[in-house]
Amino acid sequence: MTLLSSGLTAANNNSKPQPMHNHREKQMTQGYPLEHLKVLDLSRVLAGPFAGRMLSDLGADVVKIEPPDGDITRLWGAVIADIPGYYHQQNAGKRNVCIDLRHPQAQAVLLDLVRHADIVIENYRPGVMARLGLGYDTLHYTNERLIMLSISGFGQTGPESHRPAYAPIIHAEAGLIDRSARRSESSYRDLPLSVADTNASLHGLVALLSAVIMREKTGQGQHIDIAMLDATMATDDQMHYDLEDSRDTGPLPNIIWETGAGPILISADFRHLWRQLVQFQLVQDPSTPGMALQQKIAARRHVVETYLADLDSLAAIEAVMTEMNLAWGQVRNAEGLTDQPTVKARGSIVQMDDRAGGTRPVTQSPYRFSGAKSGVKGPAPHRGEHNAQVLEEWLSMPADAVDALLETGVLLAER
Repeated sequence: MTLLSSGLTAANNNSKPQPMHNHREKQMTQGYPLEHLKVLDLSRVLAGPFAGRMLSDLGADVVKIEPPDGDITRLWGAVIADIPGYYHQQNAGKRNVCIDLRHPQAQAVLLDLVRHADIVIENYRPGVMARLGLGYDTLHYTNERLIMLSISGFGQTGPESHRPAYAPIIHAEAGLIDRSARRSESSYRDLPLSVADTNASLHGLVALLSAVIMREKTGQGQHIDIAMLDATMATDDQMHYDLEDSRDTGPLPNIIWETGAGPILISADFRHLWRQLVQFQLVQDPSTPGMALQQKIAARRHVVETYLADLDSLAAIEAVMTEMNLAWGQVRNAEGLTDQPTVKARGSIVQMDDRAGGTRPVTQSPYRFSGAKSGVKGPAPHRGEHNAQVLEEWLSMPADAVDALLETGVLLAER
């Protein structure tokens, strides 16, 4: 990291995509739903940053407060213009102020920002913010309207609140890894996405917006305690089978079938699929009277496999599934999602200015409004890129004061 004598200017946004608009353009009478909110995002990795990214997509001014050593996700993904892909995905559209919170003068700077903030997001281990002199009591005293979201693995209180946790830890503790291994009859392995993080993040987002609405009535902010374990269990639609020891009462698992046009998943257990195929006279039952149940199932399954393997185009598959009124999906490689028809039509992946003369893909906001805007507002920031801009806008701090903070090491910025 190179220390600079002044704040960096904002990135050139000439090739930035336009904010996403609903197709019913004539109904657009409002701006972004959350454009009046100011957010300080002190979080790292995913659970907090994803909530901040969604707030930014909805119009909030989200300022990422990043330490000098950086968010660990700056180590992950393809690097373009010194910004790795994982970090870019979760921090696109935010601004960045790099503060060394261990510096004796840093607390005063951050508390000045807190006075003007609506929301603070953090996902440090419980107790860390208080040790930095930035616990909720201090922040609430500074700004009684402040809403603070704290996301941790096991909550702010309780016997395990001290434990560090990333998504895989919660996947293990919440039974997801065991269930996945049991249902797939395979060895234990982690899930291929950080669902415990994103569940906590989205529940945190719901809680934040609820607190904003409540603040309109009371004038008071509050502290929101989201445990990744709680959020994962609450969002787990399969949990009741385990809690009530009723696993045998659920539907049969969906099956991936090989077709002449590649693998597809049909959302129907085998019994229903078989009944539909027979009802529409697409196959004939090979079973005979007196055949053992397992033999009958194997024979019928072989007939279905043969029938589906003969479907040699997606159009043929679509016609058959439509006739039987069955939901189905092509098993795709995620690398080709830009060509998925719905993704392409809805602009679910957009090309963002990569700050190196080209573009890079980023997932778009999933929110579609009939009377408001939403959408990713720009590329992810460098550390300290908006030091001068944010401090001048939020605090009316002159440039020489920003330079002084850079000289003393309270603020840092990378070239």
